[in-house]
Amino acid sequence: MFDTIFLMEWAQFAVRWLHVVTAIAWIGSSFYFIALDLGLRPEAGAPKGVHGAAWQVHGGGFYHIQKYLVAPEAMPAELTWFKWESYMTWVSGFAMLVLLYWFGAEFYLIDPRVMEMPIWAGVAISAGSLTIGWLFYDWLCKSRFGEDNTKLMIGLFGVLVAMSWGYTQVFSGRAALLHMGAFTATIMTANVFFVIMPNQRIVVADLKAGRTPDPKYGKIAKQRSTHNNYITLPVIFLMLSNHYPLAFASEYNWLICSLVFLMGVTIRHFFNTHHAHKGYVWWTWGLTAALFGAIVWLSSFGPVEAEAEEAALSPAQARFAAAEGFDEVSDVVLGRCSMCHAAEPGYEGIGRAPRGVHLETPEQVAAAAHQIYVQAGLTHAMPPGNLSFMEDSERALIRRWYRGVVAGEAG
Repeated sequence: MFDTIFLMEWAQFAVRWLHVVTAIAWIGSSFYFIALDLGLRPEAGAPKGVHGAAWQVHGGGFYHIQKYLVAPEAMPAELTWFKWESYMTWVSGFAMLVLLYWFGAEFYLIDPRVMEMPIWAGVAISAGSLTIGWLFYDWLCKSRFGEDNTKLMIGLFGVLVAMSWGYTQVFSGRAALLHMGAFTATIMTANVFFVIMPNQRIVVADLKAGRTPDPKYGKIAKQRSTHNNYITLPVIFLMLSNHYPLAFASEYNWLICSLVFLMGVTIRHFFNTHHAHKGYVWWTWGLTAALFGAIVWLSSFGPVEAEAEEAALSPAQARFAAAEGFDEVSDVVLGRCSMCHAAEPGYEGIGRAPRGVHLETPEQVAAAAHQIYVQAGLTHAMPPGNLSFMEDSERALIRRWYRGVVAGEAG
């Protein structure tokens, strides 16, 4: 029999798979065209309007690629557009945000130790911040400040630092870093949807009408494409961060997030310089290593208020703590899981609690009810290899306890 949680887990898996596949397609084409654009060189005998060309070899074949600075004199019979990779990456990512952080807000989005708020408020802040972030970024690019790319990039970094700090003051650490990834990813896709594609359509319309396209549209699109290029790698880091508590659950998680954006700049600068045939700027790797070292050091600091571990449970968590069978489940979890899921794990080879989940008190067990149900009740994922010999009857206890609460809420 398929219960709601079972189906939700598979829905999350399917959407995550789609998200990864579309992201690979988008990032791959984006990085390719940035490298291609930087590597183009003038070519003798090229058609009128050709800015540069390149010869490439791949898969046993040779490719001759030419770029027009503005557009060819006439509209090509067939034109390939690159947009759906971006759109579907955002749509699938947003679906993941909704399935995991909105529907599971009491477990993943809201942390009473950070800020107590109703679910609707957390969801509203989540959705509103993505929208407002794009509007502010777009205004900044279109302002006089945006005419100087260097000043604009510095200003945008300041915005990212402020947002990193802001999210960590509102959401759980896991959700804060994930939202920074969603915040920047929304800017990237909005750049494609609201700026790059409309500008390309204007150029195509001019060609069809026999008019000479204005080069300003290509210049604007190029600026937004460059921004996307530099923030792609940080977005990937932030999307992966929810699996690594050392990144999201430390006192300085907002600063870690900020430094990740600098690493994205240094790494892309190395490759962009190389693709432009300007040599290898090896110092960027030294700076990247230093930034990563600083991140590792910052992660060594514990939570802001480690002593507040027993903060008040959310309403949903409190219902699990008060439910029938909780005492028995708590005893099972404390006996089978706490040797690893502890502030100081007792199992050899484990330095920190997996996923940052502590299961040393009944309150912590109630707070992790969903994870416990999925990992040890619905599946046999935990304990890994069943190292602590959890019995089938104990897993059944967990299922009855959790489903009882869910059924009561549904009723």
